[in-house]
Amino acid sequence: MPLDFPSATGTSCTPADAPRGPLAGLKVLDITRVVAGPYCAMLLADLGATVIKVEHPDDPDYARTFPPFVAGEDAGLSAFFTQFNRNKLGISLNMKTEEGKALLKRLVREVDVLVENFRPGTMEKLGLGYEVLRLENPKLVYTAISGFGRTGPNSSRPAFDNTGQAAGGLWSMNGYADRPPVRVGTIIGDLAASLYAAIGTLAALRVVEKGGEGQVVDISQQDSVLSLTENAVVRYTTKGEVATPLGSEHPFVRPYGQFPCKDGYVFFGGYTDKFWRLTCQMFGEPEVAADPAIDTMEKRFDPVVAETRVRPILERWFSTYTKAELEEMAGDTIPLSSIKTIAEVVEDPHIAAREMIVNVPLGAEMVRMFGQPVKLSATPATTFAKAPDVGEHNALVYGDLAGLSAEDLARLADQGAI
Repeated sequence: MPLDFPSATGTSCTPADAPRGPLAGLKVLDITRVVAGPYCAMLLADLGATVIKVEHPDDPDYARTFPPFVAGEDAGLSAFFTQFNRNKLGISLNMKTEEGKALLKRLVREVDVLVENFRPGTMEKLGLGYEVLRLENPKLVYTAISGFGRTGPNSSRPAFDNTGQAAGGLWSMNGYADRPPVRVGTIIGDLAASLYAAIGTLAALRVVEKGGEGQVVDISQQDSVLSLTENAVVRYTTKGEVATPLGSEHPFVRPYGQFPCKDGYVFFGGYTDKFWRLTCQMFGEPEVAADPAIDTMEKRFDPVVAETRVRPILERWFSTYTKAELEEMAGDTIPLSSIKTIAEVVEDPHIAAREMIVNVPLGAEMVRMFGQPVKLSATPATTFAKAPDVGEHNALVYGDLAGLSAEDLARLADQGAI
């Protein structure tokens, strides 16, 4: 029986009927949980890969318990879980049993990628590390996500998203100068690691495609966060400057930040002479652009000038208009954008045009969640199926990839292997 793919309605459909993305034919074992890993595998699934989510039968991914819930918490229908596990098939497997270990090895022979996010050394303790699994499949791409990576003195330390933000330097840079640093308002450590894991996986698959062997893709949350710190590293290595919180300001560009208006805040980035001149014209005061105190970028960069001369002018102009009015005035000419709430973003017509809010089945409902940001002109992501129940596709996956019968599955269930 051919391995089926989830459909947009949450039922299964055959490969011939399923919308095929650019990664069609790629098979991925996803033995990760929460976000750093599930998100990587979801991105691959959105783009057409057959992703098989592997969960312990008695201890499944605890993101299933994260809010918000549809039909109440007792129903166990987590929109959080669905958002990061849509488009996947689901099987149960206890890798601590001998039967479970043997079964994982059988699956590894048939897939292209395995993604895991255990602490380094965990898979080796189970007897299922890369050096063991590559004997089963020399072309296996083994993608491992962890807090500190597989090498280095801190590799065995436990980590969460906040660990990555803290250890990667980003936390120390975020917030306001007169207050303690503030974590970034999303799980950027988990998300960044997943994005780099997806990139690394595709790069390693390209090596296999060209006739090479599989390899380990080693992704660290700390590394991933560090790479997001913009100019902080080179400022330190070249000038000895340590990045500190700047609020909504930019370290070397002004005016470039948050400004209040009639009904909220906008981002305005009119720091070049061209944009500054156009802004002055837009507000009917072109003479301001000729003010010798602020008529060049260099003068407006000065922090004292920026706060005492430039900001008061902008706040006076912006205060009489709403966010929408300012965006309309700026149009395609001046870099200005509303600082939108999530509600405003979800309902944004441009976001709708970009198909960045999609409907995904969850129980009897359709839940709107973020879509696929990778837009491919010929092979776009078009199918968004429900997240699997624990072990929902055991018969399908084990039957197709391992050749197991219903009797085999019943025996393995009795043994606690699945």
